[in-house]
Amino acid sequence: MPAPSTRDPRLPRLREVTAFREYMATGWAAPDRTPPVEPGAAAASAAHRARLSASLPGRTVVVEAGRAPVRANDTNYDFRPDSDFFWLTGCSAEDAVVVLTPSGSAHDATLFVPAPAYPGDPDFFSDAAHGELWVGSAPDASDWAAALDLEVQPLERLGDLVRPSDDVLRFGTANSEHAALRGIRRSTELGRVLSELRMIKDDWEIGELRRAVDATVEGFRSVIREIPNAIEWGGERWLQGTFDRYARTFGNGPGYSTIVGSAEHAPTLHWVRCDGPVKRDELLLLDMGVESRTFYTADVTRTFPASGTFSTAQREVHDLVERSHRAGLAAVGPGRPWSDFHTASMEVIANGLADWGLLPVSVDEALSPEGQHHRRYLVCGVGHHLGLDVHDCAHSSYEAYQQAEMAPGMVLTVEPGLYFHAFDTTLPPELRGIGVRLEDDILVTAAGSEVLSAALPIDAAGIETWMREQ
Repeated sequence: MPAPSTRDPRLPRLREVTAFREYMATGWAAPDRTPPVEPGAAAASAAHRARLSASLPGRTVVVEAGRAPVRANDTNYDFRPDSDFFWLTGCSAEDAVVVLTPSGSAHDATLFVPAPAYPGDPDFFSDAAHGELWVGSAPDASDWAAALDLEVQPLERLGDLVRPSDDVLRFGTANSEHAALRGIRRSTELGRVLSELRMIKDDWEIGELRRAVDATVEGFRSVIREIPNAIEWGGERWLQGTFDRYARTFGNGPGYSTIVGSAEHAPTLHWVRCDGPVKRDELLLLDMGVESRTFYTADVTRTFPASGTFSTAQREVHDLVERSHRAGLAAVGPGRPWSDFHTASMEVIANGLADWGLLPVSVDEALSPEGQHHRRYLVCGVGHHLGLDVHDCAHSSYEAYQQAEMAPGMVLTVEPGLYFHAFDTTLPPELRGIGVRLEDDILVTAAGSEVLSAALPIDAAGIETWMREQ
């Protein structure tokens, strides 16, 4: 609110009223301040810190949790910690910072968290960001230390441990304003190392991803049941809200903006507006993922006939994408180049488009680096790493990502599709406005691979049957 030049005595500032401050400092019991730490997170984070320590001997590492971004004026989005920060700490405290300082051949870790405002502190009732009366029970440093088995200090002591230096590597969501970190630039080296370490998931992480995928499958069931209501009156936004409500109930929320595309919206790769109707006789593309309460996310896509039955043209497109998808899945395995599943999927797409007379050149010309004509209908890639981020490990080097071999412990997606836009005049009328994507989440194992999202069918007949069962 604006500050007046002369305050109305009927509207005093409460923190300036001595009697009120004294009264508000008394009569409060301590609420339960147990930090929200999921089982296994503390031990997994300790192992992650050890891996990072071994990769950067003798270097001081600083990673920030960040702050919730402003939505409008004085309202913020929900806070979600930086992925690298959480991977190292298991902590979800806003504005927190973790510091790893060299100690012999390893590192000592110290977590710094903002001091909450408890009874006796005027901020308890007057600070909407930190006052416990505003934000609810707020763990302090000792609470976090007990939950994480980690040295934890108040954030105000960060400057006691960190000084600007070329030996300090800083990363994380740097939208906080910590005076102790001024002058320390973000380190691309640290970002790369963290991303590349996160490529290989440990058993705890794989378990969390399984939970996220299983919840996502159930979320799909909830959405499918609501298709009649969406057709009748709710539209795409009703289905988006259905999944987001499910994700918020059984996880932290959706892992990314839920995509619900009906009819001519289905070919739009990131149709997150979801502001159109759901048309009974058209396809419905659903790209959705639950983010677990440990922030690991699923990323699954299926394309459904809203009526429950594919038309002839819709099924032909879906069948081609299915063949491409199966080829991509078969190309996932340890020791294989990362590009194998991309190449396998694209070869099927190019051949299918050629059979339909949609390529202006031969299949070989289209698949050549100088051609790529088939990509008119599939301009995106067909897979990515998956984990704490939906597009995980994004700060890795090209050599460690696209030019690397798949290895046990990697979790990735395979997601070919065909996107025939309604305004694309290279297409025959019966194909315009059809968009199909199939996306599964796959764990690379020592023996091959495991499709974590296999509970959802990928063939057209199986999808029709599955829809009827819901």
